[in-house]
Amino acid sequence: MSGPGAVTAPRTLDEDLAPQLTPRQSVAESTRCLYCYDAPCVRACPTGIDIPGFIRRIANGQPHGAAMTILGQNIMGGTCARVCPTEVLCEQACVLNGAEQRPVSIGRLQRFATDALMREGGPHPFARAPSSGKRVAVVGAGPAGLACAHRLAMLGHEVEIYEAKDKAGGLNEYGIAAYKMVQDFARREAKFILAIGGIKLHYGKALGRQVKLDELAAKFDAVFLGVGLGDTRDLDIAGEELRGVADAVAFIEKLRQAKKGGFPRVGKRVVVIGGGNTAIDAAIQSRILGAAEVTMVYRRGPEQMSATGYEQQLAKSAGVVVHTWLAPRKIKGSGGKVAAVEFARTRLDGKGKLAETKETISIPCDMVLKAVGQTLVEKTLAGLALKGGKIAVDKDYRTSRKGVFAGGDCTKTGEDLTVQAVQDGKLAAHAIDRYLRA
Repeated sequence: MSGPGAVTAPRTLDEDLAPQLTPRQSVAESTRCLYCYDAPCVRACPTGIDIPGFIRRIANGQPHGAAMTILGQNIMGGTCARVCPTEVLCEQACVLNGAEQRPVSIGRLQRFATDALMREGGPHPFARAPSSGKRVAVVGAGPAGLACAHRLAMLGHEVEIYEAKDKAGGLNEYGIAAYKMVQDFARREAKFILAIGGIKLHYGKALGRQVKLDELAAKFDAVFLGVGLGDTRDLDIAGEELRGVADAVAFIEKLRQAKKGGFPRVGKRVVVIGGGNTAIDAAIQSRILGAAEVTMVYRRGPEQMSATGYEQQLAKSAGVVVHTWLAPRKIKGSGGKVAAVEFARTRLDGKGKLAETKETISIPCDMVLKAVGQTLVEKTLAGLALKGGKIAVDKDYRTSRKGVFAGGDCTKTGEDLTVQAVQDGKLAAHAIDRYLRA
């Protein structure tokens, strides 16, 4: 999150990365907003929240009204306030940047408002329309699936969600650093979303195993796939089978689901391979868990990392050493356990393509975490057309199969961000509504 002060990593897993603003702080921060007409921050928000509008309500002492403005566009505004890269979205677009001032802390103000509404309790703030008599299956209870289900319920449709795991939330519950989503917020937000009613959730129902797409298409009037990216990429180098080599996504999931004191052990010297937020989260949490040395290695330069500059600085503040322009060649072992990773130095050739040089370096370690991206589980999709390794959809989120829609990370509608997945789910719900009523 943005705000005054230096970028500083948390010291414990349950330390809040950006503690909530107090009411006095929220009013002081909200009065810095210029309440721009045709505000650039709104254009930079994938869900199109009226940012000046909700900030003005906070300044006027109306956090509930501010929250309704946010949640009307982004029902997962609480999560997005915590994990979205606001520093490269709305806050980067803030006009105060041009005046050489600190941008308004939009993310923290959004969290203040949404948290205040959720603390109030009481009836769900959004009402359902009269029943349409239509039934929709949603596969996946991650951000896209929950956002789609909530909006479909608002529109009067009955929804059944099929979730592979035993908790709702998707990556919010299983794949984001613990210090970004403290105090079980992912579970509480999912409960809040489902409280609108008209939504039945089935756990332990994985697409392609316990439930088939053909069956859902026959049983329901429409289907929405918010399945995310269920597989992780391998390095495809020698030594991946050695003890001490693990997938970063699985590592973070173990951390998120472990009871206090039951966290997985980390090595003394950890190498994290990758340049995205998952790599950053795994590296920082390894340091928090007691690793003496954590080295994050990326094959290109810092400008090409999908992790933002803020995230990179956060890792460095935790004592993570970041090496760039190094590609993994092989993992070396001793006695069946990882001992080092050999990297080749890389550069861009004359055509701008990445090329390995003959120079190599070896980084000693006793643990390797792979964070080189996730991929779609294609075999579960019953022949749906794909494009670029993701489910192909048109502008209305329709797949190649009639009555089947898709959104979120399993499609290529924008960046793989929570806020984009929420927008996909919301817009897909409206597209499904038009399809059903036609």
